[in-house]
Parts: sequence; structure tokens; C-alpha cells
Amino acid sequence: MNIRSAPRALAAATTALLALGGVAACSDDNGAAAGADPQRVDVVAAFYPLQFLAERIGGDAVSVTNLVKPGAEPHDVELNPGQVGEVAQAELVVYLAGFQPQVDEAVEQNAKDRAFDVATVQPLRDAAADAHDHEHEGEEAGHAEESGAAEEPGHAEEETGGKDPHLWLDPTRLATVGDRLAEQLGKADPDRAADYTARAKELRTELEKLDGEFTAGLKTCERREIVVSHTAFGYLTERYQLEQIGITGLSPENEPSPQRLAEVAEEAKEHKATTIFFETLVSPKVAETIAGQVGAKTAVLDPIEGLSTDDGGDYLSVMRTNLATLRTALSCS
Repeated sequence: MNIRSAPRALAAATTALLALGGVAACSDDNGAAAGADPQRVDVVAAFYPLQFLAERIGGDAVSVTNLVKPGAEPHDVELNPGQVGEVAQAELVVYLAGFQPQVDEAVEQNAKDRAFDVATVQPLRDAAADAHDHEHEGEEAGHAEESGAAEEPGHAEEETGGKDPHLWLDPTRLATVGDRLAEQLGKADPDRAADYTARAKELRTELEKLDGEFTAGLKTCERREIVVSHTAFGYLTERYQLEQIGITGLSPENEPSPQRLAEVAEEAKEHKATTIFFETLVSPKVAETIAGQVGAKTAVLDPIEGLSTDDGGDYLSVMRTNLATLRTALSCS
């Protein structure tokens, strides 16, 4: 059976089932429902960096739907019935297993044979790879157990020795994911496989140029430690020989304990940090508190998990903004 004909048959059956529940007409606010254009490959991307890859490599031959609305935090996205229908109808779903539990579930139930898990391309970093991030992890877990606090779904694995999903912050890793995505698109649409390969090669060239800019720009700096609101930057700091000090772990919604705040403030003073970084999609209050304690400024360091509606940029431009911000904060020559 042709790879593209199977999802078409499944799409018809799924749409009929959704219609019985009164949700067949639902489509996500991010764009038209999957399956709208028979001349293009219908791709569902789980969050922004994967949308960026799919659009750049797919070009006009694909129709890409992002499951996360602009300006929304993607870690714990809640899918509506229309979005589940889009996953079921898509010819290719691009996602990262373990990052978004509801997306994992929708893929498992509706699109397992048409899904590309980018976490399988290269081994992911251990979440506990940065000693500063997790040296008090067991102690905090004990406090949570004593108080009867329950961890939020999807956070336990990230916070207890799981894997760091933020691979796109290393441009070289993202380029390799792009190469594999071109192969997946070629399987779904063999007639245009060579086009996908060519566009992936072009994107790799751009990403390798970006990597060179980071390497040169961060080579000579007065400081190499960055204090961040949550530890999303392990791939970036590993690639460019920096060190991240996280106020919280991989889950940005987690509230740091007073003890953790005091520890981070002490480390910031020790390393003479001039900047405490926060993110576009997370409240800056905690970063501002520590900055006030140590006499530092605050600035945005974007993990590029999503783009806000007024950004007007893309992955490449936001990464270059991050580089400029890091060079200023670390006093790089």
C-alpha cells in the first residue's frame, strides 16, 4: 500500500468518528485542519522548532500545523478534540517523546505508524548532567514527599534523572534532525524526495554558519556561567563550553524553594554574574528577585520552545539575539 494512501483511509474513518461526537468541524486556531490540500503533505509539528524544520525542509510541498499556539508554553500542552483529529489525519507527525505527554498519547493512539520522534535521532543529554542544577534534587524530593505534594504529570521523568529534550539549542543537533526529517518526508512523498534532501542540505549550511558564530562569539569571555530561570540550556552550554546555573529544573512551572533561591543568589555573587536570565513564556518575577539581591540586571534568554505572536522572527534570528545577549552578559571580547 502507498504510504500516503494509508493515512487518507484512516483520516476518513477518524473524521467520521469525530463527527459523531460533534467535533469533526473543529480545527486548531493555528491553521487549517490537516488533510485540506491533497497536493501537499500534511505535517503536524508538536511545537515551534519542529514547525521551523518542517516548513524549511518541506517548502511549498508541505502544509504544517503546529499543536502549540503562538505565545503558549509547550511543555504541558492540552490538546482539544480538533487537534487530536489533526494528529490522526496527518501524513507525518513530528514530535519529541517525553516532552509533551498529551502529544505522546495522541500519537500512540492515532498516528504511531506515521510519527517521527526526533528524540531517536541522537542520544539526549541526561537531565542531571549539570551538577549545579540537581545537587539538591534528592533533598527537594524528600521535602515534597513529606508535605504530600504531588508532582505535575510529565514532570517527574524530567526532574528525576530523565532526559533533557531541548536539543534544538545546539544548531548542529538540529541540523542532524533536519537530515532525518528530509528522509521521513521523502518516504511520505517519494516524488519530491530529492527536493527535501536539497532543502535539508541548505538548512544545514545555515545552521553550521550559526554554530560558527556562536563558537567565535563566545570563545573569549570574562565569565562562562549563566544563571537561568530553568535549565533548558544544557545543549547550548555544553556545545559552547558554558555552565548553566538553574533556578529551577527542566519544568519552568516549578516553584523554587527559598533554600534554592538563596543558593542561586550565592552562586551568582560568587561568579560575579551581571545578568539573571528569564524567558519570554515564563514570569520574570523569580529572576527579578535574585537580580535585586545580587545587584544584577535581568535579560531574556529564549529557549525557543515557542514564538510569541509579536516576535516577527524565526529560529535563526532568535538564536542570534540570544548570542548577542550572552556576549553582553558575559563580557565577551
